[in-house]
Amino acid sequence: MKDEREKWARVRIIMIGTFFGLLFLSVVCRAFYLQIVQHEELIKKAEKQHQHRVELTPARGAILDRNGAALAESVNMDSCYAEPRRIKDVDGTAAVLSPILNISKQDLTAKLSADKSFIWVERWLPPETATRIKNMKLPGIGLAPESKRFYPNLEIAAHVIGFTGRDPNGLEGLERKYDSTILGNTGYMVTERDALGRSIAVKNMVIKNSSPGKNLILTLDKTIQYHTEKELAKAVTESNAKGGMAIVMESDTGRVLAMANYPTFNPNSYARYSQVSLRNRSVADSFEPGSTFKVFVVAAALEEGLIKPGDIYNCENGTYKIADRVIHDDHPHPRLTVSDIIKYSSNIGAAKIGFKLGDERLSRYLRNFGFGERTGIDLPGEAVGNLRKRLYGIELATTAFGQGVSLSAIQLTAAMSAIANGGNLMRPYLVERILDDGGREVQKFEPQLLRKVISPETSHKVARMMETVTGEGGTGTKAAIEGFKVAGKTGTAQKVDPVTRAYSPSKRIGSFVGFVPADKPKLTITVIIDEPQGVKYGGVVAAPAFRGIAQNSLAYLKIIPQVEPGATPRPVMAAAPAQPPQEQLADGDALDLPGQGSVMPDFRGMSMRRVLQVMEKRGINIRLLGSGRAAEQNPPPGQRIQGNDEVWIKFVPSA
Repeated sequence: MKDEREKWARVRIIMIGTFFGLLFLSVVCRAFYLQIVQHEELIKKAEKQHQHRVELTPARGAILDRNGAALAESVNMDSCYAEPRRIKDVDGTAAVLSPILNISKQDLTAKLSADKSFIWVERWLPPETATRIKNMKLPGIGLAPESKRFYPNLEIAAHVIGFTGRDPNGLEGLERKYDSTILGNTGYMVTERDALGRSIAVKNMVIKNSSPGKNLILTLDKTIQYHTEKELAKAVTESNAKGGMAIVMESDTGRVLAMANYPTFNPNSYARYSQVSLRNRSVADSFEPGSTFKVFVVAAALEEGLIKPGDIYNCENGTYKIADRVIHDDHPHPRLTVSDIIKYSSNIGAAKIGFKLGDERLSRYLRNFGFGERTGIDLPGEAVGNLRKRLYGIELATTAFGQGVSLSAIQLTAAMSAIANGGNLMRPYLVERILDDGGREVQKFEPQLLRKVISPETSHKVARMMETVTGEGGTGTKAAIEGFKVAGKTGTAQKVDPVTRAYSPSKRIGSFVGFVPADKPKLTITVIIDEPQGVKYGGVVAAPAFRGIAQNSLAYLKIIPQVEPGATPRPVMAAAPAQPPQEQLADGDALDLPGQGSVMPDFRGMSMRRVLQVMEKRGINIRLLGSGRAAEQNPPPGQRIQGNDEVWIKFVPSA
């Protein structure tokens, strides 16, 4: 009996021991799980319960032009916040802050009365305002450092750079495209709270995890951008146009040196402008190119060996009927060479070359030039444009002179650069390098060849034809530049009326696109004028802006002008000794009188070529200004030219 009781006692001891052993083991396991496995998670939960975190605006990296000039940067400013639960005298605090912050007392009182532990009162205060608030030491009112985006050059390159919101995420332009690259790590403010969730003290605030983003070095040149915007604004204003676009690109590389839109805006206060003003039309808008398209049609036919520059086409005296449609030329001609079709911008000649190419070849070449697809430029919202897959009958003809097809300004500039650089279609780009906040290079972008479109031989032939456009009698004489060969093409296109969906009888787009110097292209420049009033031709409204942009850019880049007789309106030195007075003189030749200098002939009405011939023959120095035919001269006809006289002839374009 006794043995039985002892046995049962041992069993109970073992059971109780086992129970407590298992209980202890479970406590150990639970403690291990909480203190080791879930340590980090529980620490975070504890911090959330005892701390209040407020995210602060992160610092964005700078955007610089290719020479290091700041186009966008972040500046540190103080923002005013309140902890309403710690404010004892709401009405008094509102009365003090209202005139300083320029906020009505009523609105401020409502803010400070909120049942919240934290609110923003006013963001990004001017330094003097922040100092005044800080010196007041108001209970429950504090200042926190934040970063604000600032654009030091105001409107310059506004559409390219874009702007940011208050968060501050990029909303447009490069700010949007490279948002994740530029945006730094978000900083945050932390305040301690008691068990009831009340803030303990403002002085316990700390800032954590704030670091700036990466910096962008662009291909843009601030100086060229300025001149481009100035000339574009002048052209739009003088023609009373709706707006305009202009692009300057390195012909060989695809680097965009300038991209302008007018009207423009100030990104520091973008909210004041309409959505139309904020859109980068050079990339986001498409339009019909008009006669600028003829260059690519001729290039395609030359590349295929279907035509030669000297081939003659019947241009039907300006009227050409195709089925039930009639094509007209603004300047009627009976017969024109291929080169003259470009020079005089014949729609009929271009249509006939288009027919010779045919649907498949024309479409293929136009797509190879980049039309109908995005260029891949590093900006958001790029337009594709419209290029039909198949071209039949009248569509083939109208496409050949730029009607019924649409493209963007950046597409046109990239395609024209392919004509300039020997046939290489380059991807246009704006960001050259990305640097970290320490100035170390993170990424570098190189020129990218998309494809070979035409041969260098074809490119050279087309460039020579385009030179005639800016020469005497061409449609783009206002684009001629003293001392440089200019290759270009004018364009005037009808706009489609959005209401009638038919071509508007009055709305036009005038354009000029080309490259300089024509023999060794450095810059490709496009100017588009939208809805000019009065005279609407691209050679009148857009060509002068092209000239202004090119002149300023070439001078800035220190590209030296070339002196070639018959091609440049620059001072020309004597190339031959004076001839004896007994020689038979042609009309306009200067007569040399022994010991008395030369007599100034009457050059008025002469072409520049004829003037140069006389100058070379008689050995006299005359400064030539402008282009076209001689209109004014100094000294007057018949007056003797002395050695130190100021002698010049001013030319104006032929009517």
